[in-house]
Amino acid sequence: MEHLAIDIGASSGRHILGFEENGRIVMREIYRFENRQVWKNGHRCWDVAHLVGQIKEGLKACRALGHVPDTIGIDTWAVDYVLLDQNGELVGDAVSYRDSRTEQVPGIAENIVSFAALYAKCGIQQQPFNTVYQLLSQQRQDPGVLEKARRLLLIPDYLHYCLTGQMAWEYTNATTTSLVGANEKTWDTSLLRAFSLPDGLFGPISQPGTVLGDLLPSVKREVGFDGHRVQVVLPATHDTASAFLAAPILPGETSLVLSSGTWSLLGAEREEPLCSENARLHNFTNEGGAFGTWRFLKNSMGLWMLQSLRREANGESYVKGEKAPERAATDAISFAALCDRAQREIDFPTRIDPNDSRFLAPDSMGDEIQKACREAGGPVPQNLGQMAACVYHSLAQDYARVVREIAHITGDTYHTLHIVGGGSRDALLNTLTKQQTGLTVTAGPVEATALGNLMMQMICMGTFQNREEARAAARRSFPVETVKE
Repeated sequence: MEHLAIDIGASSGRHILGFEENGRIVMREIYRFENRQVWKNGHRCWDVAHLVGQIKEGLKACRALGHVPDTIGIDTWAVDYVLLDQNGELVGDAVSYRDSRTEQVPGIAENIVSFAALYAKCGIQQQPFNTVYQLLSQQRQDPGVLEKARRLLLIPDYLHYCLTGQMAWEYTNATTTSLVGANEKTWDTSLLRAFSLPDGLFGPISQPGTVLGDLLPSVKREVGFDGHRVQVVLPATHDTASAFLAAPILPGETSLVLSSGTWSLLGAEREEPLCSENARLHNFTNEGGAFGTWRFLKNSMGLWMLQSLRREANGESYVKGEKAPERAATDAISFAALCDRAQREIDFPTRIDPNDSRFLAPDSMGDEIQKACREAGGPVPQNLGQMAACVYHSLAQDYARVVREIAHITGDTYHTLHIVGGGSRDALLNTLTKQQTGLTVTAGPVEATALGNLMMQMICMGTFQNREEARAAARRSFPVETVKE
């Protein structure tokens, strides 16, 4: 059987075909496309029509290469949503988590349900862009949209709906809304009532591995899959949940995982949530995982800062429709070149807090880093290499702090940190992370999210019997390197 993982991140999406062969998982990239935000009606938004179109283009590319997958699954980022009317049509825009509309909302929410009470129920860390805050913002800024809405779907659920005509609310992503009970694994109706959110917006929660349905006949005709049965299987639709599934964790191993990409998500896979007051005060999250697990982790700014520096240096804007930054380079700077510049300035001494909300969507990342260094009382970076070195050191330092906090809160001892995802290719950051944490650090697999997506499809179809068998196959299939200083 052949399976197709459609893995969509904040900056790009990819279609990756996978199958099992002699106990190994084989992956082949079929299609890749750009994902950027658009400026619409005064907000940073996702172009969901573009995403749907690119998903279909990737399916056409798959067919052109002579492949029709038996199953398809989509994963994306978390927290963002679309609203649908009674006819299943879009209402309003798919506003991005990086939009400023929620800046004042956590304070408003506190007067309705205290964060301590909210955390005790859902166990999700406080971030200004949490779904519940986005909904409260929409209530106040654009109530007409919510009044017309009959259903709310998170982004991957909506994309699955466009392919099948079937609505589902997949568990791992649903938990990121801050509206799912951590222990009950269902929508918390008391929270919905408290925040004046209609129960009807949310349907029954489905677990990863659920067969959602077949591709719509119209979609099959459009992409060239006529005459073939293609089923859509729900993976762990939150990309971090899929990445954790693909981490090379050994049975019985007490280890940490860092899903390294646009965001850094560092934590442990656990068999139960940890919604203690201590966990809340340290702002840890309990996100639902595959096979009844939880990811006890902290969401950090990650490679976003470096990506933003690079775009800015190249005169690019992340949001289409906004004015591009003015400081453009004559020649485009690659990520490797940025890393090389940082390496040459690696002794730059100033450190900053990469999780400061000022770095979420600044007009100029370079200017913001310089301001933060000035406020920290240290030397101010004067060139791109020094800015990047500051970010690299600050991220590694932050990872080490999170590792210590996890050990303190859980009472567990950790010896190994598995870095997975695109950031696992960043040798400089990996080395600094090993130096700062003092742990044994492994790097890989690189395409962890797509791999986890495929693993869930394969388990669902019976290729592998369980998570452990799939992980063993993944470890045999893809290189995992031990990081050296």
